[in-house]
This record gives sequence, structure tokens and C-alpha cells, in this order.
Amino acid sequence: MGLRASSEISLAGTDGTTDADRVTHTFHTTETGETDETGDTDDMADMDDTPVMYVQSSVAGAAKILVVGPMGVGKTTLIGTVSEIKPLSTEATMSQAGARLDTKVRPTKTTTTVALDFGRITLGGELVLYLFGTPGQQRFLPAWKDLARGALGALALVDTRDLEASFDAIGHLEDLDVPFSVAVNAFPDSKLHSEDDLRSALDLLPHTPLVICDAREHQSSVKALISLVSHLIETLTEAP
Repeated sequence: MGLRASSEISLAGTDGTTDADRVTHTFHTTETGETDETGDTDDMADMDDTPVMYVQSSVAGAAKILVVGPMGVGKTTLIGTVSEIKPLSTEATMSQAGARLDTKVRPTKTTTTVALDFGRITLGGELVLYLFGTPGQQRFLPAWKDLARGALGALALVDTRDLEASFDAIGHLEDLDVPFSVAVNAFPDSKLHSEDDLRSALDLLPHTPLVICDAREHQSSVKALISLVSHLIETLTEAP
């Protein structure tokens, strides 16, 4: 079975609704990281792409979402692609000193995130996601853990050209008990792998969403985020 494309995340349920239709609750995230459900939303696929500076008056809830993965996987690109505000990026030029500590990356990679990336996207006019991109280098793990505080969930980006590089980020999410979904960022020279092979290689649980996305494309990246939010809602509603 081939890897499920991100456009296939809206599977009809027994009542005729889809995952996107079932996103009928939004979340209020408190300063302590606690969440509660409130209100209803329209289909999250019906988005207003008009750039805005302030949160829309129709917004009923918000959630902090991490975007994690190894250096060079596309975290900064994805946040910049979907953000409705000018994203905050802490990119710095890679130095020889850092090269001795960091995992070797492709020669075309000349900058790296040293603190965080930040962006915002409104889904369905009622749910705001605040996106926090984490540094990919192991030496920034203390800052990574601080960013995870209060996060409702995480989108883990992986690169099939170097799956092993994603193990640490996914492991950190599991250690911190942060629910997550996985998005395979499709690079032009990425090899195709079956979903079963990828799940086995990444040691994913059966219920963990796995989708393909292109971090450079708005709709593709949004669908990956919708996949995550749908998973978070299912996780919260199934919790005792």
C-alpha cells in the first residue's frame, strides 16, 4: 500500500461526515497549557486566505502547535508558507564552529534556526493555531523543551532521504507525551516508500497520522496541519 497523500485525510465516517466536518470543537489554551472545548467550527478546509494582522473576531479558540524535525527538514519553510502574519524567524548563518557540533547537512543549506520560528494560521475562521518551529540541532534541546510547554500537539516533519535524522525529534515528543502526527516533506529527489515501510522505520503507532506534504505549497501544508488537528480532537474525545 502506498503512502497516503495528505489530500486523503478526510475519510467519511459512518454518519457521512468527514474528519474535517468532525472538527466541531475548538480549543482554548490557557497559560498553564490546559485546554477545554468550546463552540463549533465550519469545515476547516474553507479558509480565508486573505492576510490579516489581528485575530479575527469570529475566533473562538486557539492552540499552540509545535513544528519539529531535524535541521534542514523544512520547518521554517512550512511555517512561512502557511502563516497569515509575517513569520518570525531566527535564522543564522551556519559557521565553522557550529559545523563541528551539528549533524552534517547538504551544501546548499547555509542558514539554520537558532531559537524558534513563529507563525499563525486561522482555520475555518474560528480556530487559531500558533505555530512554533523548534531548532533542529541536538545542542538546542533545552530550548526545545521550553517551547514544548503548553503545546497541544506537534507536527513532525521527516525527510525520507535521511529518516534516521528524525528519530530524536519523534523520541523527544514521545518522552514529553506530546501528541503528534507525521508529515513526509516531499523533496524533488526523495525516494518513494510504502506507508508500511515508513511506519516500520519510524516505529509509529497505528493511530499516528502519516501524510505527504510539500512544505513549499500552502494547501498541502495546511492539509498536514488539519490532519494533526483532527488527530488531536480524536485523542481528546477518546480520553477517559
